[in-house]
Amino acid sequence: MTDTPPDRLAINPKSPHHDAALLERGVGIRFNGVEKTNVEEYCISEGWVRVAAGKARDRFGQPMTVKLSGKVEPYFRDIAAAAME
Repeated sequence: MTDTPPDRLAINPKSPHHDAALLERGVGIRFNGVEKTNVEEYCISEGWVRVAAGKARDRFGQPMTVKLSGKVEPYFRDIAAAAME
C-alpha cells in the first residue's frame, strides 16, 4: 500500500469512492488545521469535506451532510501512531 491517501474517499459503501481496505487502515482528516472526526467524504483536489449535520438522517437512514470548503489534509493513522513510538 502507498503512504499517501487517495484524492477522494467516502465512508458510505454505496459511494463509488468507497475503499474498505483504506478505511480499515484508518484515515484521519485535518480540515483547515483542525482535526475532524465526523467526516463522511472528502476531496483534496476540490478542497472540500462532507461532515455529518448533527443526528439528522435522510429517508434512507443515511446521515444528512454539509459540504465545507477549505484545506483538506488526510493522513493514515497507523503511520502517525508508529512514528510517535
